[in-house]
Formats: sequence, structure tokens, C-alpha cells
Amino acid sequence: MGRLVGVDLARTLAVFGMYVVHIGPPLSATDGVASWVRYMADGHSSVLFATLAGFSVMLIAGRREPKTGLAGRQARARIAIRAVVLLALGTAMAMEYGGVIILGFYGVYFLLALPLVRLRARTLAIVALSLALVTPQLAFALNSLLTESVRQSINTYDPLHRLSEVGVLDLLFTGFYPTITWIAFVIAGMALARLDLSQTAVQWRLAALGAALTVTAYGMSLLLAGKDALRSTAEDGPASAGSGSMPLDSGSFEPQVSSLLTAGPHSGTTFDIIGSVGVAILVIVGATVAMDRLPRLRRLAKPVIAVGTMSLTAYVGHFVIQGWLPWFGATPDEESWTTLLLFVLGAIVFAATWSRFFRRGPLEYLLNAATKPAKHIR
Repeated sequence: MGRLVGVDLARTLAVFGMYVVHIGPPLSATDGVASWVRYMADGHSSVLFATLAGFSVMLIAGRREPKTGLAGRQARARIAIRAVVLLALGTAMAMEYGGVIILGFYGVYFLLALPLVRLRARTLAIVALSLALVTPQLAFALNSLLTESVRQSINTYDPLHRLSEVGVLDLLFTGFYPTITWIAFVIAGMALARLDLSQTAVQWRLAALGAALTVTAYGMSLLLAGKDALRSTAEDGPASAGSGSMPLDSGSFEPQVSSLLTAGPHSGTTFDIIGSVGVAILVIVGATVAMDRLPRLRRLAKPVIAVGTMSLTAYVGHFVIQGWLPWFGATPDEESWTTLLLFVLGAIVFAATWSRFFRRGPLEYLLNAATKPAKHIR
């Protein structure tokens, strides 16, 4: 099966959106178009990343038709191995860069998605919607029970928390990308993967759905919570732990009752989840249509698309390189876009050059090699 170029472009946009949040100026230092770009990247980029993670799960498990029998067992084993590797890599990176690292959460998402890989698109969509309607309220109730003393007691016996301060509680309920609310994005991506995105009718229906979800969720939130309903809270919290002192991409899910009506980035509410899924659908469909209908643009965008084919490498790389900058005496202006543009350009040049000689990115190659034992499943 040929690569889904539009999906690769969407991955690139997700990666660059995270670059904007982690490397670009804070929202308070921007205005005009720059402020809009910064706001859209905040939260929406990581949601798009998570949605595409669900898409990736189905690429392994059988996109249009689920793999069955031996092939199905081996596919599920590959997904499970990837989950363990990502959890380990995420934990290792969190030791250095703090809880802003999404990879450990990815590992949990993949494991929880395993029982759902054989479901149809309609069923997956219903599951995702049901979770979006229920889990934010459940998360609120659970967080009200998880007092600081209770958390400390649990974390004391949690080896993951002792290693990286991102333990089981963080991965499931209280972290930057808590599984309890974020798994809805992954399942929505799985539902998208079941559809034939090359069909014009499907593209129109998805575009209409994405627009309806976005307008309805954000409109209702503004109506119920007022003009500050969509305000970003990313800069309200402290900087991330670890030597990488980059701005946070999110905050812990600890809302007041009234905040369940808001829909700002990473607010973790029903309105936020539904609206963010709508935005993700629009980006994926828009990228797919652009790559299918505009062959000249597709050729010109080939170096940019290459970043999406090695999104894990691009994601990990921007943390590692940013951590190295102080060693070379580099002190980027935190209110300047220059450093961000250099990172984006560097990622494009590296990905375009690497893809001329290799099918997969460096970390993608290692991740694929780690799943080879799945072939021995019988």
C-alpha cells in the first residue's frame, strides 16, 4: 500500500505545531496573525498528533479491513511492543525534559486501543463520542478525590514516578495528556482510518462533520461560559521540570466545576475534546484533498512531507537539540520566531536528505526493528 501523503502532511503540521509551542514565543508575546498561529498550535497540535496516533494503530492492524488470524495476532503484538517501547522512551525523556513529553502517554493509548482494532468506523466513532461526553466529568470527580496526600501515597510506591515524576496517576488521570480524556482522540483517529479518504464523497462528509463539531462545541462553550471560554491556560502553570526549560504545552486537569463549560486548549472538557477533534478532522481532510488534487503542490511540498514520514525522529530531535543549545553558548531570544524557523528549516532539510537514502527515519527504523519479534507469534 502506498503512503497516505495527506496523512504524512498532517503529521508534519502536528510536529511543527509542537515546535511552535515548545520553541516559539509565548502567547503573551505575540499579536495579530502570530498570536492566532500560536493559539492554534497550543493544544491543537498535540491533539492532532494523538488523533494521528490512532490512525497509525489501524495502519498496523489493518486500515480498511482488520487483520485476522495469524496476521491479526502478529499485528496486535507489534502494537503492544510499540506501546512498551514508547512508554520506556517517554519515561527516559521525561527524566530530562519533564511531563510535557507525550510519548509515554502514547504507550498507554496504544495498549488501551488494542481491544478496539477490529471495530467498524461507525462503532469507533460512537465510542469516541461517548468517551468525550462522559470522561471529562469522570475525570473531574476522580481528581476531586485524589487529594495531595492520596497522590503522594500512591506515588511513593510507583516506580515510574520515582524515575521521572510521571507515574501511573499522571499517565491515566492527572498528567498533561491524561489517558482518561485523551483516549477519545486516539479512537477518533482509528475511526478515520477505517474510511476511504480518497473518495470525494467521504471527504465532503468529513469536512462537514469536522466543521459541525468545531462550530457546535466552541459555540456552545462561548454561549455557556462567556467570552473567556476559549482562553488558553498553557502559560498559567509553572515551567516544565528538568533541564529543558521550555514552555508547557498543557496543564494538569484540575478544573473547577464552572470550567467544565470552557473549551480552551487542554482544558480537557467535553467541549474541548469535541471541538479539537473537529479541528483535527479538518486538518487531515484538508491535507488529504490538497495532496490529491494539487499534484504540483504535492511535488513542491515533498521535503515538508518527509518530516511527517519520520515524525517520531522530528519530535524527539527538537527536544534533544534544544537541550544541547546551552552547551554551545546559544541563548535564543524567547520572544523571537528566529529559533523556531531555524528548527523548522533544519527538520525539513534533515528529513528530505535522509529520505533520499532510507525508507524510514532513524528512530522509526529502530522502532520497527523492535517489533520484529512479533513475527514469531503463532
